[in-house]
Amino acid sequence: MPGRASEHSLEPERLRAAVERAAQDLGREPDVVFLHNPEHSLSAGPEAARCERLAAACHVLEDAASSGVCGSWGISSWDPRPLGALVAGLPRPDVLMVRSGLLVKNEVLEAAELLAAKLRPSQLWGMSPFGGGAADAAWEGFDPRVFLREAEQATVMQAAFRAACRLPAVDAVAVGTDSPVHLRELVSSLALEVEEDVVGQYRRLLREAAGRSEARQ
Repeated sequence: MPGRASEHSLEPERLRAAVERAAQDLGREPDVVFLHNPEHSLSAGPEAARCERLAAACHVLEDAASSGVCGSWGISSWDPRPLGALVAGLPRPDVLMVRSGLLVKNEVLEAAELLAAKLRPSQLWGMSPFGGGAADAAWEGFDPRVFLREAEQATVMQAAFRAACRLPAVDAVAVGTDSPVHLRELVSSLALEVEEDVVGQYRRLLREAAGRSEARQ
């Protein structure tokens, strides 16, 4: 949600004001407005009260979209694990956006898929496909081109981006960049095919590793 930096709120009046302010700042209605990381505001209190607060916030954005203040609305969650128990009866969002890619933990991937199954959004989007960024040290010792059928035709970043489209399976992946060259590189990667068998094997390895970790605790 647009608003003050590093601040999260589910207060209906503040949400309405933020959506209206976003349209004013842009000079047009936003195409999509997200309820941003609602889990930050739902970490405490009785479950019933948290459900009510989340529902009230979602209805504000639903009303904003239906009245033309914004084109559509959605929920964006960095860590969807706390939300799964709170979404029964929520209005169906146009978009659910979750973290995607090779640096996302198994439990977060599974929580995102469970949340999508419960909310049934019109579209599921991924975000932050490179974790800390394309220059992150994680990419120095790992070649994600194993996830592609035409590995020799791709760069490391293209392969990581394409893998993020399947981890979890999303309709689109949002990236932040101020480099037209980097953006063109990612757009051109959409023609590259992903090896679904490799994705399946990777998910099994993640689940097995998560199971071993839980057994040690």
